[in-house]
Amino acid sequence: MTKKQAISPTQLFSMMILFEFGTALVLPIGLGSGANAWLSILLAMPGAMILYVLFTYFEKQFPSMILSGYTQKIIGVYLGWPVSFLYILFFIYISARNLREAGDLLISASYDQTPIAVVQAIMITAVIYVLCKGINAFFRLGEIYFLIIVSIGILSHAAILASGTLDLRNLLPVMGKGWMTTLKNAYPNIFMFPFGELVCFTTVLPYLKQKQLSKKTGLLAILASSLMLSLTHAMEVAVVGGDVYSRATFPLFTVITIVDVAEFMQRLDSFVILALIIGVFFKMTVYAFAAASVANDLFRFKEHSLIAYPVGIIIFLVSIILAWSVPEHNAEGFTVLYVVLPVFCLIIPVLLFIVHLFRKRFGHST
Repeated sequence: MTKKQAISPTQLFSMMILFEFGTALVLPIGLGSGANAWLSILLAMPGAMILYVLFTYFEKQFPSMILSGYTQKIIGVYLGWPVSFLYILFFIYISARNLREAGDLLISASYDQTPIAVVQAIMITAVIYVLCKGINAFFRLGEIYFLIIVSIGILSHAAILASGTLDLRNLLPVMGKGWMTTLKNAYPNIFMFPFGELVCFTTVLPYLKQKQLSKKTGLLAILASSLMLSLTHAMEVAVVGGDVYSRATFPLFTVITIVDVAEFMQRLDSFVILALIIGVFFKMTVYAFAAASVANDLFRFKEHSLIAYPVGIIIFLVSIILAWSVPEHNAEGFTVLYVVLPVFCLIIPVLLFIVHLFRKRFGHST
């Protein structure tokens, strides 16, 4: 790693929040929690912090290695290499899902006459370009867009408050379905999406300049993103109610389209579209960067930027053939949430941690 590739704690903080926002900002979060989605987010936050501490533990133990490097170090090359290769497929697949979700919203909201392949091709071209420029340029860009998306959030929330559509009674009763239902939607639903996806940053942490700040920076980012996501989803429920929130494909878009401030401030749906484009762009680019990093680590490419092209093209192709419709895409999301994400975001890292502790305690023989 060169000095040019290093990133600052501020850049890491900004990127983690943009990553957590991603599609979680506009999609209904915590399947089944309805009016209590905002509370489930807060309940999932401690688990997210513990999981991130586990990722920083690996970073402290293997400071110059990304996920694939210390996976092979812990469980050996013969088992670690195939596991690392599966992570490439995982990162590509989730990046493709994010690209598809962005395309579906843009088509349904504003570009109904445009083929979805064209919309997604434009977005993935930007992803490839950023990957070719390197991690430092990518994270500096994240700092700028973090300020933009926070500004959009402040304006949108202010418009909702001024429109008079907010009804706090829609948030009642708190835990109306019982505390177990709210907790079940926090774990594993919200714990995995979006918090468990921070496993991508196991390929980023080695680039941090001040490595001693990796834990503190990440925990602050999780705290900030949790509070902002909770506030956003609470306002969505307060405006449209728990039933509409649960049924809507894009609740935030539904909410913002009914905002009317003195018949002067209307049609703020462009804010939602812009927030989605920003969030999804950075989230799928982090996934693409993680896939490219692991691929480069396994296959030892001479030019790091060259791997951006095949990774980007594969992500685009997978996003096209992923599903034939939005309902099919959403149905597939259940499998991702309950099977794919737990395996790659929780089970494998925990098993690596256990094996690593066992080897430290009883010796380093394979």
